[in-house]
Amino acid sequence: MSQRTIPPFRADHVGSFLRPKGLLDAREQQRQGKISRQQLRQVEDRAIRDIVKLQESLGLKGITDGEFRRTYFHIDFLEQLEGVETKGGIAVSFKTAAGNVDFAPPVMQITGKIRHAKQIQLEDFKFLRSTITKGIPKVTIPSPTMLHFRGGRGAISKEAYPDLDAFYEDVAAAYRDELKSLADAGCRYLQLDDTNLAYLCDEKMREGARARGDDPNELPRRYAKLINAAIKDRPADMRVCVHLCRGNFKSAWAATGGYEPVAESLFNELAVDGYFLEYDDARSGDFSPLRHVPKNKIVVLGLVSTKLQSLESKDELKRKIDAAAKLVPLEQLCLSPQCGFSSTVHGNDIAVEAQAAKIRLVVETAQEVWGSV
Repeated sequence: MSQRTIPPFRADHVGSFLRPKGLLDAREQQRQGKISRQQLRQVEDRAIRDIVKLQESLGLKGITDGEFRRTYFHIDFLEQLEGVETKGGIAVSFKTAAGNVDFAPPVMQITGKIRHAKQIQLEDFKFLRSTITKGIPKVTIPSPTMLHFRGGRGAISKEAYPDLDAFYEDVAAAYRDELKSLADAGCRYLQLDDTNLAYLCDEKMREGARARGDDPNELPRRYAKLINAAIKDRPADMRVCVHLCRGNFKSAWAATGGYEPVAESLFNELAVDGYFLEYDDARSGDFSPLRHVPKNKIVVLGLVSTKLQSLESKDELKRKIDAAAKLVPLEQLCLSPQCGFSSTVHGNDIAVEAQAAKIRLVVETAQEVWGSV
């Protein structure tokens, strides 16, 4: 089996890691006005250096900053676009094996014309790159679809956008500007985190879309066009992947359902290089939707749970990889955890030691299956 020298890698990961206590304490101190934003950034810098060293020591090739500068995987980025504000919250019932977890993340409201008024991730990328001694810096940002699905037409100003086509065009243009700044600085590995394509696999979520006036059968195509427009000017050697997530908050999830409702659009209309897919338990359905994957795409199987403390067995992972390989050639498959360990600052209910053990398991399994990471 040939070694992968470009992302995604045989052993990869979604991006976020559990925040160390010192960083959480500093964030609270900054919120209370006890330390400055610059002092907080210095604490973040130290924590990021440590998490980079950990990733390198575990054998990962794609290295992130752990999303240590964020509260939420999406809001911290999106609210820096002109025309976007966070207002109130939308109640979501996240689920665990032990019961429900209530959560009301802020709602993104489009109050004016969307514009890329400043570079958002550039300085963070430059710092990340400066800390890496081996491997490739990976930037994770929210998918542009995150500005539409949860609020729909009702969260988008009709004064600013009487025509939704103009809204989609402006969102895509703002993303192109951001990607250009990152590409010019040397970024060649980008991941778009998208809950909405995964939520459209859940019948309750699909019904919610209908109630907001959207057609859940048409949205995957509309979203594919949006993402394609957002990334269309990227350099030929910039690898772009999308991660589909069914919700990840304190080890809880929001949606269930296999990928079949979105598979054709996801794999054949979306012009990305790879897909990080949740496949850690029955919530994600079986591998049959992978029959739609074309020969030029990579699927990263998220078989290792970031929600549970228990460690999967290598034999179990290998059996699942073999099952997926009946639909997609092994050469087009990779392995990762199913999601990040801390999509929000709160983190999943898992120990730091288990987090490292899970990444180590991914790396060792990949080495045994493919002969490399």
